Amino acid sequence: MKQPFEQVVREHGQVVLRVCRAVLGVHTSAEDAWSETFLAALRAWPELPADANVRAWLVTIAHRKAIDVIRSTQRATPMAELPDRGVVHDDEDARELWTRVAALPDRQRQAIAYHHLAGLPYADVAQLVGRNTEAVRRAAADGMKTLRAVYAADREDQ
Repeated sequence: MKQPFEQVVREHGQVVLRVCRAVLGVHTSAEDAWSETFLAALRAWPELPADANVRAWLVTIAHRKAIDVIRSTQRATPMAELPDRGVVHDDEDARELWTRVAALPDRQRQAIAYHHLAGLPYADVAQLVGRNTEAVRRAAADGMKTLRAVYAADREDQ
């Protein structure tokens, strides 16, 4: 028997938000992708098999919704200045981390988001992003190496 959908949102909501933020950055677009993820999931919930991996299913939906956001912004009209989005960050350390993750190349950022933040196995991440397992593992390792180097350099500067 499947759990109530409200429980799914409570249990997996933070993971989905972390994935959306890792792919899109910490701004309104990530929160919009989170909302769209759960709207789509709610519509499909009755047909989902009871033995399905709900976390992997939700991360897959979140990935697709984040890609939709990226595609929609690529068609946007350029502006002289970006509007103030009224970004609210949990704290300075979190803002700094999300900024550094967002600065990684796409492959590294996705590998870190889906494996380290969403907890998916590398094989699942590879299938999700259309690459082989070793390429995803390498991208995650390179991204973590870059993040460690950036933080080590910051400690040396202080």
